Amino acid sequence: MMNDTTAELEYFQEIKQELTYYCYRMLGSMEDADDAVQETHIRVWQHRSSFRGEASFKTWVYRIASNLCLDKLRQAKRRIRPVDHFDPAADIVEPRDTLPPSQWVWPAPDLAENPEDRMIRKDTLQICFIALLQVLPPRQRAVWIFKDVFEWPTKHIAEALDMSPAAVNSALQRARAALDQEQLRSDEYARTGMEPDQELLNRYVDAFEQFDIDTLVALFHEEGRMSMPPFNMWIKGREDLRQFFSLTRWHCEGSRFIRTTANGGVPVLAQYVPGRIPDVLVPWGIHMLEVREGHIDHVQNFIHTPLFRIFGLPLEIQR
Repeated sequence: MMNDTTAELEYFQEIKQELTYYCYRMLGSMEDADDAVQETHIRVWQHRSSFRGEASFKTWVYRIASNLCLDKLRQAKRRIRPVDHFDPAADIVEPRDTLPPSQWVWPAPDLAENPEDRMIRKDTLQICFIALLQVLPPRQRAVWIFKDVFEWPTKHIAEALDMSPAAVNSALQRARAALDQEQLRSDEYARTGMEPDQELLNRYVDAFEQFDIDTLVALFHEEGRMSMPPFNMWIKGREDLRQFFSLTRWHCEGSRFIRTTANGGVPVLAQYVPGRIPDVLVPWGIHMLEVREGHIDHVQNFIHTPLFRIFGLPLEIQR
């Protein structure tokens, strides 16, 4: 049992990074994950005297975090991506229809200094996989993360989730079967592309910042796509992309990018667009590129200003 409050809080800081990744996988949003971790910290502090040492301090912390996540998910709708649930746009117009932020899977900044850290499991941080996890009932989702990502013993999982070991094993079997089935029938998951190499990323940035539409469209695969949550609308095919870029030139011309990484080391581009003040650019979206056959297969442009704060990006830059 840990009686030293200072030691407890120091240990909480040591596991905060992996705890945040756990909550992100559970909730599909770094905003919600940060809130859950902050509330976990508060409850650990408030109820530290109730810790009796029946389980480890770490298991106790994760039990608090898991209960918070399960409470958040009890009334929540499944988070989605546009390409998984809507048809590509039939008419190319400026996007208008949106769903609230709570409906979308959002990217997460990189928290770990060591990308090879086992708890990161980069393959389980891909956006498409975070979306895939949303098909699982929340408690199955938690069991799967504990076992197949963090490699916890069944006994510890049972203690964290207030389940019997038999119930944990049963939930794990159902979760694995559901994920395997979903991956097999998901065209989107099967076609998930590679990350862009530096040359392709440079060419995309140059073409977009110059807003050279011909060069930009040529970088896409013939069936290349662009999605823009929170907008339902997404674009497929070079000709439709050309029309879309032409239509939105007034908004995107003059953009600049800042480079960073997300979801376990994936390179992403933070787009800034001209604002109301001359020579000042303001946040617009986070571009995540996937590649197929040497061309861009999918640009996921996450248009959600709070992401810039979450990623530690400036809230304005000079032109």
